[in-house]
Amino acid sequence: MNAPVNAPFKYDPPLVPFLDVLYQDDAIMVVIKPSGLLSVPGRLPQYHDSVLSRVRSSYPEAQAVHRLDLGTSGVLVVGLCKEAISKLGKQFMQRETKKVYIAQVAGLMSGSGHIDLPLRTDWENRPYQIVDFKDGRPAQTDYEVIGINETRQTSLVRLHPLTGRSHQLRVHLKEQGHPILGDHLYAPQEVFKASPRLNLHARYLSFRHPISDDIMEFECTTDFEQAFWSTGGVA
Repeated sequence: MNAPVNAPFKYDPPLVPFLDVLYQDDAIMVVIKPSGLLSVPGRLPQYHDSVLSRVRSSYPEAQAVHRLDLGTSGVLVVGLCKEAISKLGKQFMQRETKKVYIAQVAGLMSGSGHIDLPLRTDWENRPYQIVDFKDGRPAQTDYEVIGINETRQTSLVRLHPLTGRSHQLRVHLKEQGHPILGDHLYAPQEVFKASPRLNLHARYLSFRHPISDDIMEFECTTDFEQAFWSTGGVA
């Protein structure tokens, strides 16, 4: 495979729907973040548009309690009041939440397994993350291959991150020799160009409601998953 493609960044977030809300009450809002929209505002004015800034247009006190990469789509929860923000933040920090992702990767994978590769930022090439067994922070991912598409030579993989390092799933899959389709940072050119978007989706999220303490579960499918099965994917 060729070297990864670090494509020039152009921020052009989707405008419709403004917010795709799965659930909302006085304490939390759960949305489906589209690929291409930031989770939180960037430092520069041109990167202000984000899930959080859109939520704040109606709830000024809202705060992010976790994030998804720009290219990653899927379930995202936002705290709307101080108590919810604090309690949800602790759940994510203490790894009490459960997150399941779906990715479409290059090549035919099989089986399931556990990836344990420590990661750190490549400071000379930020935001690129690299494996570093000396100075890297622990990063673990469980994975299970749920389908292969021999026609397209791709696989659909279910991912359960046990830690929450930046770009963890993208780097871990690349290190297995199966980069994610549409990944501008970690995939070779032919894999990057195989999809107009990063094929990584936060499919499932569960957590305890910060006020009632009820178990909350949210799940949603995505475009590339549906296309995988409709174009020859088999379990």
